[in-house]
Amino acid sequence: MQILLVEDSPTDAGLAIEAFKDSNVPNCLSHVEDGTDAIAYLRREREYSNAPRPDLILLDLNLPAKNGRDVLREIKADPQLKDIPVVVLTTSDDDRDVIKSYELHANCYITKPVDFERFVQIVRQIQDFWFSVVTLPSGRK
Repeated sequence: MQILLVEDSPTDAGLAIEAFKDSNVPNCLSHVEDGTDAIAYLRREREYSNAPRPDLILLDLNLPAKNGRDVLREIKADPQLKDIPVVVLTTSDDDRDVIKSYELHANCYITKPVDFERFVQIVRQIQDFWFSVVTLPSGRK
């Protein structure tokens, strides 16, 4: 599973990376620190021209350069990117942020500090769903 982590906090990024190591969920995790780099990565622009297409995006809302809401809006408006599941990982438990994220088609909303057991369970469910869709009978996608 290719995962893109969009997180500006080195501490939170480190915690997410450790959670994946401990989870035994097979993955290749890439990390960018702001919204502008996230969009460049997803569109394979600049230094990200050879970036793999992620199967999952973990997105903080409070980012420098371009906030996570704008990144989520761009992802879901782009026909090439809109089907990638996006899990919002943020410190905000404000109902308006939760509602707006789901209006923008986030697949899941998790507040920090992260309940790592729940976090890993959600990632496994997304992984199971993703691979069942990608490997439909008769080779259809």
